[in-house]
Amino acid sequence: MEYIRIQSIDNPLFRNMHDLMKTIFPPEEVLAFEKWAGPLQDPSIHVYVAVHEGEVVGTTEYRYYPGLKVAMTDFTIVGRPGLGIGRFLMRSRARDMERLARESGTEPIGMFAEIYNPTLAEYEFGGVYPMSPFVRREVLSHIGYNRLDFPYVHPSWEEDGSAVGGLDLCFLPQDENLTELDASLIVAFLTEYYSALPNKPDEWYSMIEDLKQQSKIALKPL
Repeated sequence: MEYIRIQSIDNPLFRNMHDLMKTIFPPEEVLAFEKWAGPLQDPSIHVYVAVHEGEVVGTTEYRYYPGLKVAMTDFTIVGRPGLGIGRFLMRSRARDMERLARESGTEPIGMFAEIYNPTLAEYEFGGVYPMSPFVRREVLSHIGYNRLDFPYVHPSWEEDGSAVGGLDLCFLPQDENLTELDASLIVAFLTEYYSALPNKPDEWYSMIEDLKQQSKIALKPL
């Protein structure tokens, strides 16, 4: 299996990747094809595909913020069961994250991820069982992710200004004994991360204001 970075929408593998995203994720989670042109050229955004026998069978996107000492996994897709795609993507991403932190001269605190709440998710996720929110949540819990204890929404990637719920903002701490995060770190991260979407819903701004009134946010088990 190959781990290949995508840096242009003209790469034939990108169309395969985008088709896979549209198959797996609901529309509000998928940026339109042509709007990927800029992000893919951004050196801080890392988009990779897992290629098996010439076919894109998985993909992941992530970034590292040296100033905040945190990473973010934007998404991970396992497109087919029984090939070890999830582990391959996780290990490949971890090695690259280590490189990014080393090159920036920083020691990471941990990594954020938005994780579906299976009791709220109604989407079928392409019918691929590794992408079931029940399966994914259990796997990510085993890896070490914790749920940040506050009600979470994010702006829709359809850029229509609507709020997307049904997910938890989670964190994989470098120190497994960490039980809370500074609320100011969460605010700084979310503000930076969603700066790409200028049209944000009122619910998102209210969430940010609520976080600003708090000192710490607890990390809870998934």
